[in-house]
Amino acid sequence: MQAPEKLAKNIWYHGLVVPKYGWMSTVYQGCIRAVRRKLRGLRPDIVHGQGTERDCAISAVFSGFPNVLTIHGNMRAIARHFHARPLSFHWLTARLETIALRKATGVICNSAYTEEQVRPLARRTWRVPNALASDFFQPSTTQRATEPVLLNVGTLVAYKNQLELLELASRLHERGLRFRLEFIGAINTQSDYGRRFLAALAPAQSAGWARHIGTLSRAELITHLDSAHALIHVATEESFGLAVAEALARNLRLFAFRTGGIADITAGIPDVTLAPPLEWPTLATAIESWLRAGHPLARSTAQTMHLRYTQATIARAHLNIYREILALPPAA
Repeated sequence: MQAPEKLAKNIWYHGLVVPKYGWMSTVYQGCIRAVRRKLRGLRPDIVHGQGTERDCAISAVFSGFPNVLTIHGNMRAIARHFHARPLSFHWLTARLETIALRKATGVICNSAYTEEQVRPLARRTWRVPNALASDFFQPSTTQRATEPVLLNVGTLVAYKNQLELLELASRLHERGLRFRLEFIGAINTQSDYGRRFLAALAPAQSAGWARHIGTLSRAELITHLDSAHALIHVATEESFGLAVAEALARNLRLFAFRTGGIADITAGIPDVTLAPPLEWPTLATAIESWLRAGHPLARSTAQTMHLRYTQATIARAHLNIYREILALPPAA
């Protein structure tokens, strides 16, 4: 990764080079040592480890300084979902997450679900949602499509159920309902799930009612959100649900499984359908009714998202947590 030395008036970037053997093959020993060496010179008050998916959390808790972690994805829950084999990536990551949670000064959780997952291991927890980029709060310059456009946003993976969603959409299409379903996100074409999805998508794409767009820049994603009418989010493991918050910030109708932090995001939001995980008939009935009613747009949800998820709001919450940590006794 390359970045300028100074990202803003008060933000510096320090790029550390770690040889390949210092990563997961040695349980991130090279990363931990590189971070410790750098921090001995910087002498920070607090080290904030962003996520347990890679080395960030484990490097933070072994930094030798007061530290706090943010949980972006619950790796232990994901490992259970995949029935991770011993010594596989997800198996190792889940165990490193356990060590990091126990050793951290405290853990910032992005939803009630995440807090429930980590509370038994963490010394202290705080609940602070993920912030949305300011671009998502800018006025729209894109006209919505005439036909109803349904989006699914996220990397194609089994627990996000894109193949099953495609099968549901196929049944709705066979009933004479007209819409376009677009999948946005990366696909691993070497995985069995990715190959099966592409095979199922081919006839729908040829018929013109479904397509896979691939990965998009933030600006491109916002354009697609603004031209669409609804987001369908059907993951069965979700710590927060950033794609849901982003779609609601652009006033899309939401159909989703009540998973993880999605209940937090949608609290008090109208024009939302949440079904129990894997309750496909409930979701199908709601989507069909909405389409037959003329796919009405959601009432303004952007204002609520703006109040909850602006960067300034989330930054203030983090500053309060840092102050709390600095006020703790040294042995805490």
